Amino acid sequence: MRIYKDHLILSGSKVKEALLLLNELSQDAILFVVDNEERLIGALTDGDVRRGLIKGFTIDSYIDEIIQDNPRFITKGENNLEKIIEYREEDFRVVPIVDENHKVVNVINFRLIRSYLPIDAVIMAGGRGQRLQPLTDITPKPLLKVGDKAIMEHNLDRLALFGIDDFWISVKYLGEQIEEYFGKGTEKNIKIEYVWENTPLGTIGAVSQIKNFEHDYILVTNSDLLTNIDYEQFFLEFIKQDADLAVLTIPYQVNVPYAVLETENSNVKSFKEKPTYTYYSNGGIYLVKKKMLDYIPKDTFFNATDLMEELIRNGLKVVSFPFSGYWLDVGKHEDFQKAQIDIKNIKL
Repeated sequence: MRIYKDHLILSGSKVKEALLLLNELSQDAILFVVDNEERLIGALTDGDVRRGLIKGFTIDSYIDEIIQDNPRFITKGENNLEKIIEYREEDFRVVPIVDENHKVVNVINFRLIRSYLPIDAVIMAGGRGQRLQPLTDITPKPLLKVGDKAIMEHNLDRLALFGIDDFWISVKYLGEQIEEYFGKGTEKNIKIEYVWENTPLGTIGAVSQIKNFEHDYILVTNSDLLTNIDYEQFFLEFIKQDADLAVLTIPYQVNVPYAVLETENSNVKSFKEKPTYTYYSNGGIYLVKKKMLDYIPKDTFFNATDLMEELIRNGLKVVSFPFSGYWLDVGKHEDFQKAQIDIKNIKL
């Protein structure tokens, strides 16, 4: 994984230095020119260098004389998804991310990721994993390997594929191993912080401890899920419905082998021959507006379903996002074995 600072070059550098960096970047050859505070000034490509040389500049000239001084960029923390989709469709592959001070804080590459969602992700990884004992006696469940990766690494990489780069991991049982395994996220070009649960806080209670989210939208997910969900579509549907909370739901069909009668006061009104009923189960992935997190009590055991009930009770909008793709909750030994088979055939 390329570190975003590989794309940065300091204003006042010479063309020769830029050429060396562009050569190293190969197919991703674009540099973003910054000042001493890493504020974005311009962009530079091979084409800009060629045009500069044709005009009479040399490799000892300063890059500031040939740069593009109005480069495209995305501002971190804002809902820029329409602009991101526009850039992607117009084949602008490498785009800098700047903060409110115009400092470059990341560079995204649509050759490597699919989107850049304005979301913080919280991964709940504090559970004991009792149903998977003895596998979890010395290894936390999120670090059990499915194929060549830990369960949670599949989960985290899927989120990062959609440009989510601000992560929080809630840990308790053997949390030191999780923190050592993922570190600060530098190798994956993301940022990871850890939330320690002194006592079990349920499936969302630990979120109340986080005060410095980067975005107005928060995704909370269980750590032991394997899925190929399109997180961009999840977010777009959330915005379209103007929801306060959206929950991923998994269809579950029940086939009744007999005719089912609808009755009223013993009178048969209608019947269905061997009907199939579809129910939707909680998929353990939630997208929520940040301000809704105020409903989570501090230092209290609190599940995501408790939050959903609280929001509904207060007249807020909770919606379902039905999902028919691949989804597996690796909770039991048979699930773990199924995951080992599935991973060979499904791209996550």
